[in-house]
Amino acid sequence: MDSQFGLASVWTQGDFVTKSVAVLLLLMSLASWMVIVLKALDIVKYKKHAKQAEDFWHSEDFAAGVTKLGNDPTNPFRHLALEGREATAHHRNTKVHLHDSLDVSDWVTRSLRNTIDEFTARLQSGLAILASVGSTAPFIGLFGTVWGIYHALLAIGTSGQSTIDKVAGPIGEALIMTALGLAVAIPAVLGYNALVRGNKSILGSLNSFAHDLHAYFVTGARVNAGGEQGKVLPMKKGS
Repeated sequence: MDSQFGLASVWTQGDFVTKSVAVLLLLMSLASWMVIVLKALDIVKYKKHAKQAEDFWHSEDFAAGVTKLGNDPTNPFRHLALEGREATAHHRNTKVHLHDSLDVSDWVTRSLRNTIDEFTARLQSGLAILASVGSTAPFIGLFGTVWGIYHALLAIGTSGQSTIDKVAGPIGEALIMTALGLAVAIPAVLGYNALVRGNKSILGSLNSFAHDLHAYFVTGARVNAGGEQGKVLPMKKGS
C-alpha cells in the first residue's frame, strides 16, 4: 500500500533545517565512503610492498635488494631502505657536524624512526574524518528527528486533530532522519576499525623491516626473525 509519508515527503515538505540536515548527512556519507575506498586501496598496495620487502633479503647485495622493491616512490619499504643507506653514508663520510658525534647505531635508528613516523602520519590521514562522522552522524540525525517531531506536533495542535493516524504519520516520518544518521555512522565506524587494523599490520611489517635494516647497516647482517634469538644473518646469495 502506498503511503504519503516517506523520504521523498520529508524532502518536499521539510523546511530549511530539515533539508540542511539531510544534505549534511549526504555529504558526510560521501566523504566517509571516499576515505574508506581510497584508504582500502592504499592498504592493498602497501601489503604488496610488504611481500616485496621479504624478497629484499634474498638478494646478492643491497643494490639488488632495492631493485626488487620496485620504483614506486610511495613504497615505504623502499623509502626506508634508501633513507637508511643515506644516513649510514652521511655518518661515515662527514665528521664536522654535531650529530656526527652520535654513535652510528643511534644515528641510523633516528633516521629510520623519522621515516616511519612520516609514513605513519600519511597512513593515518583521513581516519579523523571517519571518526568524526561515526561519532556525530547519529546526533545530527537525532537533531533532525527532534526538529521534525516539534513541527509535526505544532501542525497537529494547530489542526486540532490528534487521532493516531494523524500523529503516527508525521512523527514516523521525522524518525527517518535518525535512521539516516545511523546509516551514515555505521559504515564509517566499521570502516574506521577495519582501516586501523590494516594500518597496524602494515606498520608492524615496516617496523620489522626497519629493525633488520638497522642491524644490516650497523653490523652488515640481518637479525633473524625466528629461531635463535639475537642471531644475525647476512643477505643471502641469490634466492
